[in-house]
Amino acid sequence: MRHDPIQAILADLMRRVDGLAGQRGHLSVARLHDEVDQIRHIARAFRLDAVEGLAGTLESALSLHGLGPVVLSYLDLMRDAIATDMPVADIVPIMAHRTPAARPTLRA
Repeated sequence: MRHDPIQAILADLMRRVDGLAGQRGHLSVARLHDEVDQIRHIARAFRLDAVEGLAGTLESALSLHGLGPVVLSYLDLMRDAIATDMPVADIVPIMAHRTPAARPTLRA
């Protein structure tokens, strides 16, 4: 199996977006703006148009409104856009633990 460099880029972008979502409320507007700008530049370099567009729109929203609930909405949209480009095989479903069904007893 060959290493696909775009997968590493997508994983890095996802890590960055998740990191921003986790730090929301602890970052200044300027720092958040810088982090989103880095995401936008990476997305542009690798032609991830949906991610680039969302990052640019989030930067504009930050400039106009500062921090607010809109940030998480854009981060969720960016996460979805990144996930769209990731292969399905990377997503491993977690199976819910089920108790075995009662077996009928046989009578002779």
